[in-house]
Amino acid sequence: MNRRDALKVLTAGAAACGLPRAAGGAESVAEETMETYTYKTVGECRIKADVYRAASGGSPRPVVMAIHGGALIMGGRYPIQMDLFEPLLARGFVVVSIDYRLAPETKLPEIIKDVQDAWGWVREKGPALFGADPERIGVQGGSAGGYLTLMTGFCVNPRPKALVSYYGYGDIIGDWYGKPDPFYCSQPAVSKEAAYSAVGEGVPCGNPQGNRRHDFYLYCRQHGLWPNEVSGFDLSTQADQFKPYCPIQNVTRDYPPTLLAHGDKDTDVPYEQSVLMNAALDGAGVKHEFITLHDAGHGFSHARKEENRDVLDRTIAFLTEHLSANRKSARR
Repeated sequence: MNRRDALKVLTAGAAACGLPRAAGGAESVAEETMETYTYKTVGECRIKADVYRAASGGSPRPVVMAIHGGALIMGGRYPIQMDLFEPLLARGFVVVSIDYRLAPETKLPEIIKDVQDAWGWVREKGPALFGADPERIGVQGGSAGGYLTLMTGFCVNPRPKALVSYYGYGDIIGDWYGKPDPFYCSQPAVSKEAAYSAVGEGVPCGNPQGNRRHDFYLYCRQHGLWPNEVSGFDLSTQADQFKPYCPIQNVTRDYPPTLLAHGDKDTDVPYEQSVLMNAALDGAGVKHEFITLHDAGHGFSHARKEENRDVLDRTIAFLTEHLSANRKSARR
């Protein structure tokens, strides 16, 4: 499959995200390019990033590093939300969608190390490879990608200029993750044998399908095991070990400007997670926005086009504001 065909496939696949086109339109797929790079190698695992940019345009360009969701257990760097990113590409942005090693084969500290190394690669190699401006980089992600996005607010140096978290979370040790979840317990029980047979082979560096791995995730939620299985720590005896991996406990006035969006009927990641993160940002005096999607569940739904369009337009405006060349000049 050539790059143009790959972009067409990604655009079609992104419809599942439920995001409508942003107001004002965007460049066509034919005017965009995609290149795949290996940003890190661990043993035989080549960890990759897809770089999207408009074929024409000047340099240096602002960058959005996109982090996929999947509970840190499944998912991959594609398909991406082209309905979000095409308008940014049309405005001269570069979008870098990254993979990272997945749990439980890789534990949380090493997953965070992958994100840190991706950040360093974009800053160090991006200017020569794809015209990146290392001083104008933001991060965006949904669900577990939203969690990793919020982690970059304090675990990378220098910090991103802006963060966008869709239905993400800042706390990984609360009862919602550390105890059996009522919603998932209402679903057919997954046996321990079925759960562990779905993982453990090799070191996955991103798995776009992930259907069998979902059994492992479901088992973890039914038994409150996600924090232990993903981190490698025991929540009952090593609670302090989790603090460096809870964004809500690491918000200071130096935290980057942040946009949060969350449905208040989310049955996977509780809406309260963004409410609490919003309060932490407010308490630290961090510039932020909080969008509540009323009566919405996890992710974006096709049935909610108008509300989703508002989220999309506000995201583009937020990233454009905080990654603009004028803002960079003003800081000098």
